[in-house]
Amino acid sequence: MAFAAAFVVTLLGVDLASPSHIRLSDMLFVEPIVVAWFCGPLTTGINWILATGAFAMIMLAKGVLSHLTELAALLMVAAFTTAMCYLRDRRLQELRQVGTVAEVAQQAVLRPLPQQAGPLRLSALYLAAEDEAQIGGDLYAVTRTQDRTRLIIGDVRGKGLAAVNDAAALIGAFRGAAAQRGDLSELADFLEGSVRSQIADPAQPKMSGESFITAMLIEIPDEEPVLRLVDFGHPPPLRLHEKAFAALEVDEPAPPLGLSGLAESSHEVETFAFDVGDILLLHTDGVIEARDSSGRFFPLAERLDDWIEDRPGTLVRHLHAELLAYVGGRLRDDAAILTVERAGR
Repeated sequence: MAFAAAFVVTLLGVDLASPSHIRLSDMLFVEPIVVAWFCGPLTTGINWILATGAFAMIMLAKGVLSHLTELAALLMVAAFTTAMCYLRDRRLQELRQVGTVAEVAQQAVLRPLPQQAGPLRLSALYLAAEDEAQIGGDLYAVTRTQDRTRLIIGDVRGKGLAAVNDAAALIGAFRGAAAQRGDLSELADFLEGSVRSQIADPAQPKMSGESFITAMLIEIPDEEPVLRLVDFGHPPPLRLHEKAFAALEVDEPAPPLGLSGLAESSHEVETFAFDVGDILLLHTDGVIEARDSSGRFFPLAERLDDWIEDRPGTLVRHLHAELLAYVGGRLRDDAAILTVERAGR
């Protein structure tokens, strides 16, 4: 503001000290317009008042009252610019309020995970493909029962608000039922029914084409060195055991959630060893299908071999930096990573 006022005063002094045939007053239009880009309507209006007053003084001092049309034009531009500043700031305020509400809603859906759950250490990363969003169609959640931890990671087909809606519905169903269903297969049956009801609900927004969710449902008991999982057509998790990462492939994966009606299927629970010091890495296909500039997929397994000694938090940070560097800073699809280490009590 002080600089703008100094500019007007300086230009006024130079113009008044110059011969009558030299006019710098037209430059008074420039300064308030530039101010309007960076300041609000009040500051812009004050600058227009200063500029208009300086212009009128120059006209009177040099006897060029024939240029009243220029003064009228200056006043019209001043009024228009100030009004546009007001409308712009009002719109920006509305957008900020909408963004704040969206951020709170997104955090309610995808809650920050605790660093510790029973004997497990946790770390997670979510990278949304949409610049304005914090979450999209990928999801993860963790719940505790009396003697075990249950986790889910999933990927909704599609993007946008419909995908977020389906992700939120599945997370809500998981949180509500994970502690109520004694057997993992019962929980899997419940989640399948919940997703099918969500898809069939005419009041819910729909994605184009068939709706479904790939997911991995996992249970880790506190006292047994194992993990149990049900695979709904999701990329297999990777387990670090004895300083080597290996994929936990199931024999009979179930169809993605929402597609069980297309084929006969059962939710088979498979068991794998998971001892103290082991790390489980869960991810969505946005990680392994990320491409570099030449179209090559991100080599997740190769990268993990470089970080065998890392703990979950450090491993996630390395993956975050490596993945963004690989794709040139921006993903084309949402990506989620969840790491779990059995650390003992």
